[in-house]
Order: sequence, then C-alpha cells, then structure tokens
Amino acid sequence: MNPNDSHETIAALRALLSAGQVLDDPDSRAAYGTDWTRVFPPDPLAVVFPRSAEEVASVVRFANGRRLALVPSGGRTGLSGGAVAARREIVVSLRDMNHILDFSPVDRTVRLEAGVVTAAVQTYARERDLFFPVDFAAAGSAQIGGNVATNAGGVRVVRHGSMREWVAGLKVVTGAGEILDLNRGLVKNATGFDLRHLFIGSEGTLGIVVEATLRLTDPPVPRAVLLAGVRDFRALVDLFVELRRAVTLGAYEFFSHSALAAVVATKNLAPPLSQTFPFYALAEVEVADDAALAPALAVLERAIASGQVTDAVVAREEAECRRLWQLRESISETIAPRLPYKNDLSVVVSALPEFLAAADALVSASYPGWEILWYGHIGDGNLHLNILRPDTVSREDFLTHCDAMTERISSLVGRFGGSVSAEHGVGLLKKKVLRYSRGAEEIALMRGIKALFDPRGILNPGKIFS
Repeated sequence: MNPNDSHETIAALRALLSAGQVLDDPDSRAAYGTDWTRVFPPDPLAVVFPRSAEEVASVVRFANGRRLALVPSGGRTGLSGGAVAARREIVVSLRDMNHILDFSPVDRTVRLEAGVVTAAVQTYARERDLFFPVDFAAAGSAQIGGNVATNAGGVRVVRHGSMREWVAGLKVVTGAGEILDLNRGLVKNATGFDLRHLFIGSEGTLGIVVEATLRLTDPPVPRAVLLAGVRDFRALVDLFVELRRAVTLGAYEFFSHSALAAVVATKNLAPPLSQTFPFYALAEVEVADDAALAPALAVLERAIASGQVTDAVVAREEAECRRLWQLRESISETIAPRLPYKNDLSVVVSALPEFLAAADALVSASYPGWEILWYGHIGDGNLHLNILRPDTVSREDFLTHCDAMTERISSLVGRFGGSVSAEHGVGLLKKKVLRYSRGAEEIALMRGIKALFDPRGILNPGKIFS
C-alpha cells in the first residue's frame, strides 16, 4: 500500500466512524499493534475503536471491499503473537465496547460486550453473591473477547474448566461482515451445529467476538492454601492424586525452585519454607471448617512420612493465602525483564512425570548453563517452560536458539500425544509447530472452515496457519 492509499484509507475510516475513533499516530500504532510476546515489531496502518456490533460489522465490510486485513485486539495479554499487527493491518480494538448489558439472577448469566475486563466480571459476580471462575495472572487487563478467542484457561481449570464451559452465548461478526447471534444463553439447544464453539479458541480468524453471555456459579466455600516442597516431579503428581481423592481442589499449581527464587528476590519476600526443594506444589482446598481440612492434612502427613514431601505450610487466613498465591502468580511478571522464551505445553496428567523429565533433559543438554524455569497447572497437565536469556547472548541469537528448541520440544510433545499450546493459542509463534498437535487432515478442515466464515481471508491473516 503506497502512502497516498494509506492516507485515503484512514480518511475513509474516519468518515465511516468518527475522527476520534481512528488513530494512526506512532505511539498508538505501537501500543495496539503488539501483545506480551514482544517478539514481532508492530506495524499496523491504524487503530479503530468501534462502539457497537454494527460499527464492527461496518468496519469489516469496509475492509472486505478494499481487501484490507484486520487484527482484533483486546487486552493484548497474549503470549503467542495472536494480537500482533506487523503487516499494515487495521487493528480493531474492542476497548470502548466495555459495557455490561444484562444480568439474569434466575439464569445466573451476564451478557456483556467483548471489551469488558475479566476482573470486572469477577467483581460483578461477587457483588451478586455469585462467582465467575475463569482466573489467571492477567485478569486485571485481559478482556472477555480475548478470553473467548483463546479459550482461556488459568489456575482453576482443574475445578471449573476453561472458558468454553462458561460461554452460554456469543454475538460475533464474521469475516463477511455478518452478525451472528449464537445460542442466546440457552442451556439445552438441539437444533443442529453449535457454531458458538467454533469461535471459542479461533483467535479472531473466523470472526470478531462483540458480545458474550457468560454463566456464573455459586461462590466457592472458604479456602485453605497448602504449599509443599517436593523431591521430584513424580511426587508432585502423586500428591495431586491423593489430595484430589481426599478433598475438593480449587487449584493445583507447581513451580520449580528457580522460579520461586526469582520471585523471592525480586519482591523481597521471605522464603516460604526453611529449606529449598526442586519443586513446590501449591494447592487450594475448599474447606468449610477445620474438620473439612483434616483429610488434606492427613495426606500431607503421609507424604512427609514417605519422603515425597519434606516440608509444608498451610494457610487459612485470607492474607496468608494471598501471600502464598503471590509466589505463583508473580512468576511471569518477575521474569519478564529477562526476555523469557515461553513454551506452553500440555500432556495427559498421567504422562507428566515422564514428559517433564524428558523435556528438562533435552533443554539442559542443548543449552548447558542456561537458566530454565518451570511452572504451571498440574491438575490439567499444563506446563510452562521458560528459558531465560543469558546476559552474554544477544536478543537475536537467543531467539534463534529458542526457535530451534521449540521445534525439538514440540516434536517431543507430539510423541506424547500432547498440545504445543495448552492455553496461549497458536498465533504467530506456534504455527510452525502446529503439525505436532494437529494432523494434516485436521489442518485442512480448519482452513476450509476459515474460508467459509472469512472468504477473503481478511481476519487476523497469518495466525494459526499461513
């Protein structure tokens, strides 16, 4: 696109919307053209801020007529490059579509626009003595549309499932500019294909989510948080199995000692245990009273007696529970300045010990002396591998090395029948290794589905597959 065409396009967008809804200054383009990956230099043509589903549809039809690419944008907290606009695309930000539209106490559903922040939904539910359980470290900035587009997971999947389980209805604008109203909050609906589920996890490649109807549930009972130092990964999984048998787990997380050490040093915190351990388990247990906690304590006692667990601490007071959770939730923020190269992997829970041992050995042998951090969600088989850039290695060389490692790790994931992206999506970063999780026939069908909903290929082009 030559500069004259660019100026004319932006002028036409301002005529379509309003001058204040279209930004093309360098700072806005840089901010809205990227996400948390910080790998791909942003270069969008402009950023538009529609205020209704109809305005989104008008932007899509405008782009169709001119064969312009669009990148949907929410809180831009993704870690796979799914919200990156690097090739003169128009960013469609849902920032101003941030209203809660309706609430049904009978159905226990809330209908809202896609730009509502996840934490705002949690607060809205809590104020009505209900609960929205999808939760993760970026809940304060991630938006519901992005949660839907990536089928967000987080720390409570073991108890409540991922975003898909909580979406009762969707309103989307397809790549052809059509507005679809899908399922409309129904619990039972046996009228053919449920297209709602195609858009959940589609990363904005089929349509732009403009509204969602979300299910809410009962608030959780009071909690206790257990932190245990364990000797190896097998013990982490064994402890999970025993706790799940004994009590109701709200979450079951883990992190390596290197991850804990980074948080403790950066946040100037006291170590939670008197000794150090290769791994730590963090379990949230739903307990109405001390008697309900007893089975969990019995599991801990048996694990200590067997040598699987060497030390542990149990918190009941809310402030202490938050302090222990901070050790897990601060990891990503703490290591961000080190330019971590992230792999978001999953296998079935029973395969976790063997897979982690093989993956850790592969990375350690390939890059001896490099710092490697592990953390993630044991309860749903999701591991986060983080390789930190050594000070002596340039950013360019580091990314080259890590790209090669991603190929080898993904091949290992494929041998275990796992996923190369458990909860962060495919985006730009993972599309080269998608073949390790999806067969050629599946990928061909996915391309065909995209062609149906986005016949001119204008929505988030280059994401998931080229």
